[in-house]
Amino acid sequence: MIKKVGIIGAGTMGSGIAQVAATAGCKVVLFDAHSTVIVKSEANLERILNRLIEKGRMDEVRKEEIQENIHYARSMHEMEDVDVVIEAIVENLEVKHKVFKDIEAIVRPDCILATNTSSLSIAAIAGCLKRPERCVGIHFFNPAPLMKLVEIIPAIQTSEAVLKTSMATISDWGKTAVKVKDTPGFIVNRVARPFYGEALRIYEEGIANFSTIDHAMKTIGGFRMGPFELMDFIGNDVNYTVTETVFKAFYYDPRYKPSFTQKRLSEAGWLGRKSGKGYYSYTDNTLQTSETINTDEKVLKEIANRIIVMLINEAADALFWNIASAEDIDKAMTLGVNYPKGLLAWADEKGIDHCVYILDHLYDTYLEDRYRCSPLLRRLSTEGKTFF
Repeated sequence: MIKKVGIIGAGTMGSGIAQVAATAGCKVVLFDAHSTVIVKSEANLERILNRLIEKGRMDEVRKEEIQENIHYARSMHEMEDVDVVIEAIVENLEVKHKVFKDIEAIVRPDCILATNTSSLSIAAIAGCLKRPERCVGIHFFNPAPLMKLVEIIPAIQTSEAVLKTSMATISDWGKTAVKVKDTPGFIVNRVARPFYGEALRIYEEGIANFSTIDHAMKTIGGFRMGPFELMDFIGNDVNYTVTETVFKAFYYDPRYKPSFTQKRLSEAGWLGRKSGKGYYSYTDNTLQTSETINTDEKVLKEIANRIIVMLINEAADALFWNIASAEDIDKAMTLGVNYPKGLLAWADEKGIDHCVYILDHLYDTYLEDRYRCSPLLRRLSTEGKTFF
């Protein structure tokens, strides 16, 4: 049973995970190499908990309990007796290797070593350890205290005991854990690529502007945010890097090809909300645009249908390659990125034949492998079956 947790990295994600663990009753040792980050983390937690008190979701006694559960460490050596360490630092394999080698020399032999990476191979991270069987991916989503989903990714080296303990711990913390194969992007960051990529493609073809595409996905698709609003929220530098990482990791499969539009915005420093300008402009964090929205229902439906079917195709392919179960794939997309429906259930609703028809039409139009239909979708269509 996990009672004491070490967290390396006190940025937004590390601090959020610390809050989750402390709220669940665990003792937490939070460390960051930069003392100023630790100070900021402690101040942010105070602000967050005070806001929860103002909203009537917490009282002062509960606030103090959570704060007392977190110890802000000055050295990783203060983690020598923790049950699990969760690393939440920069997405750089070389840096992670150094940190994991350092922490392995400090903690107990039975301590689980977990990484919150969103894009790097868990096997590659575990490969630097003397005991790689205790390494596992535990991928939270931002903001960690609010998002219910956590992807649990065993490496090929991970022991069954470590996997079971990790799944149980995340469930005990009130989160929904889904088991995922150690492949690029795991579930969410892989399956979500067409939400951004196909929207950018539609824009680059001159079919519609940013505002029209976002409007289509919100009004027709039922998404809370359109792809361009969401990319501006995430940060175009972050979103482009994830896309590029997945593209390279899949041996340059054209399905994941990055967009020059996003690359140029990132190069120009037009990163979205955090820089004040991206696909839209922002004044006092409020979106500003002079674009005219095309309200033609036929155009809007074609845009939404194209992007949704591409998302469905990606989800179907993830299932085809045994990345996760159908239930976990749909759970991941609704809980991890707030999609209005699970994509495989959505495919059943739209009709498998309809999805295959749209994909084949796109492929015949462009003659690009980007639009190849998943073998699983085609098989279900031929056999007259559904996902659920």
